[in-house]
Amino acid sequence: MNVALLVNPLAGLGGAVGLKGSDGEALQAAARSRAGQARGGVRAAVFLQHLCAPIGNQEDSFLDPAGQPIKWVTWGGAMGADYLVEYGFEFERLGEPPANTTADDTIDAIKAFVERGVDLIVFVGGDGTARDVLSAASGTTSFIGVPAGVKMHSGVFAISPRAAARVVADLANGRLIDRVVREVRDYVEPDAREAPASEAVIRTRSYGELWVPEVNDLLQQTKVGGKEIEALAVSEISSYVIEAWQNDQQTALILGPGSTCLEIKRGLGIPGTLLGFDVRLPDQSHVIDATAQQLLAVTQEGIAHVILSFTRQQAFLIGRGNQQLTPAVLLNLRWPHDFTVVSSRHKLLALEQRPLLVDSDDEALDAKLSGLVEVLTGYDERSLYRVAGPI
Repeated sequence: MNVALLVNPLAGLGGAVGLKGSDGEALQAAARSRAGQARGGVRAAVFLQHLCAPIGNQEDSFLDPAGQPIKWVTWGGAMGADYLVEYGFEFERLGEPPANTTADDTIDAIKAFVERGVDLIVFVGGDGTARDVLSAASGTTSFIGVPAGVKMHSGVFAISPRAAARVVADLANGRLIDRVVREVRDYVEPDAREAPASEAVIRTRSYGELWVPEVNDLLQQTKVGGKEIEALAVSEISSYVIEAWQNDQQTALILGPGSTCLEIKRGLGIPGTLLGFDVRLPDQSHVIDATAQQLLAVTQEGIAHVILSFTRQQAFLIGRGNQQLTPAVLLNLRWPHDFTVVSSRHKLLALEQRPLLVDSDDEALDAKLSGLVEVLTGYDERSLYRVAGPI
């Protein structure tokens, strides 16, 4: 699991000295003149303490020794690397900041992390940092904020550094986690002409949204008094996919084997098979029970998107029952952009935190496919689950 860490070394600088934030050179200078102290490093340290490799009966670590290893990616110096070094983590450094960092350095780092294809970006800061992160974010990447700023109106932050570590550890340990959209908000200076001071209110503005892994009790997220009915979940998944793709005339839609995919095929009017791959081409014609060679031709000719499930209990996402997805076919597709993985929560929970497996006959490709994947688990409902190559 590839996790990027980014620290705003100036986060919280103006808080204890009575300023409204730490954004911009003027506020930062004022905070320093009042002996303000930044909190980003301290909060990053607390976060990392709970993710150190567990030793013996070590109580501070949330990681399960049998969980998926975390591969850290970061920016240099006080923007991440210093803290990973302090706690003994191995990591990949993608860039080096100047001595005096600015918002541009945050944006540059986020762009590099997104380009690197990390599974999750953890950023330490406040609302100003979240706005900078948003400006360079990708909709395919997940984010979570470690609260360290003065203003904390955004919904993208964990409630504490410890809670953020719990989320990361749960993902590595294989827990099923919802992936939800949360707002990035920031404080707006009031206009004295709009209302007298006696009627002053705290005003915030929405700047956009980030995808965030959210840890909630699963039973509170499901239907029918907290108990998921799998047939209803499959119907909701099918309805969502059909609505999303039924009018698309540019993409070749490749639907894999399995009962959930079969319901989607029927809803799209494809005379599909239960155990094979069926393709709806952009001109609305069909390729039924497609071979690997046919899938290769489809992925070479234009835009393609794969709808895929996994084998129940065995947990194979690629490599069992869908060998038509050869390495040559997979290399023509962007992972995970060109894939929608579908499953009910019930089916995922039955894996008991074992990862989804990929066995493509290409170890380097298996490694590329490993990490976190978004799973469509209901009507516009998503969860994050881990993928791993065979041991």
